[in-house]
Amino acid sequence: MRLQFTGSVSSLFFAAAVLAAVTVAGCSGGEAVQATPPSGRGSAPPAVPVTVAPVVQKSMPLAIEGIGTVIAASTVSVHAQITGELTSVDFIEGQDVEKGQVIVTLDKRPLEAALQQAQAALNRDLAQVANAQAQAVRYQDLLKRGIATREQVDQISSNAAALEATVAADRAAVESATVQLDYATIRSPLSGRTGLLQVHPGNLVRANDTQAIVTINKITPVYVSFSIPEAELPELKRYMARGELSVAAQPPNDAGAPSLGKMTFVDNAVDASTGQIKVKGTFPNDDRRLWPGQFVNVHVTLSAESTAIAAPTLAVQTGQQGTYVFVVKSDQTVELRPIIVKRTVGKETVIESGLKPGEIVVTDGHLRLVAGSRVSVKTGATEKTAS
Repeated sequence: MRLQFTGSVSSLFFAAAVLAAVTVAGCSGGEAVQATPPSGRGSAPPAVPVTVAPVVQKSMPLAIEGIGTVIAASTVSVHAQITGELTSVDFIEGQDVEKGQVIVTLDKRPLEAALQQAQAALNRDLAQVANAQAQAVRYQDLLKRGIATREQVDQISSNAAALEATVAADRAAVESATVQLDYATIRSPLSGRTGLLQVHPGNLVRANDTQAIVTINKITPVYVSFSIPEAELPELKRYMARGELSVAAQPPNDAGAPSLGKMTFVDNAVDASTGQIKVKGTFPNDDRRLWPGQFVNVHVTLSAESTAIAAPTLAVQTGQQGTYVFVVKSDQTVELRPIIVKRTVGKETVIESGLKPGEIVVTDGHLRLVAGSRVSVKTGATEKTAS
């Protein structure tokens, strides 16, 4: 069999040459595309902006902190001891009063009348006693002369003794009426600050009323009561045995210096349900800064650790493996460093192990960091630990 070609030999060679040229061109173009990387591929990631602070070695207080409640040194709810109409109030709500100062007066007229009646009965019976005693003397004389009988003398003496007992009862009635009249004038039982007036003039008050007329609080000095964990009790007792302990109380949202007092009381038992024990400090409160019922932040200084290693509390992070910090190295990368925290004092944390003085730690910007990240310190954002 014979094969036949419909085209000329020159035409076939031409087609083969064109196909080879196209193939070479296609291969050449593909290599050129692969040789040129996309824009930005292969460049280093940008540095993470952070704020930093140095780790320092300094004296740090060993302290106990908690939240306490201010308690008045003394509180008295003023009640009436008799029944009567309240006629006058001799103080202004919120005013300071002195011990013995008249603060409330009740209607005295019925009580004055009762006193006068008791006094009149006493005077009457005193006259009768005097007469009975004189008769007893006369009958004794008559008995000696044989004119009166022994029975008559005994009867007269018995009447005189009975009248003397009546006089004693009358004196007690006068004393009681005097006391009742004194109760109509209510005086402050202590020096302190008055609260809200609960009963106004014109109202009837009773001796058994549950509602107080007014409550008076002694607010100089005051106590601050708070609780500490039982685990801290041995340390507290040990330092209390060495001398008085200073207590600082800071009202919330108060930027001023804390009020200072002394530790004066430790309860005699630990609360088994909470594992806490109540302690109390006494504060002079001359500036009236602490107010009864107010919550305050309490700080009890036990001693000072002179060579403590301190870092900002903001630098300390907590993860699944425990606490750690990001330490900035000399090449501006960070190292994730596990640490052991000894205690926290305000804005600073005392480090037991993991950090050295002079090292730089990150205080802000942690969320974007991993071990080895490059960082850039924000201008003017380097923080310093308090000295």
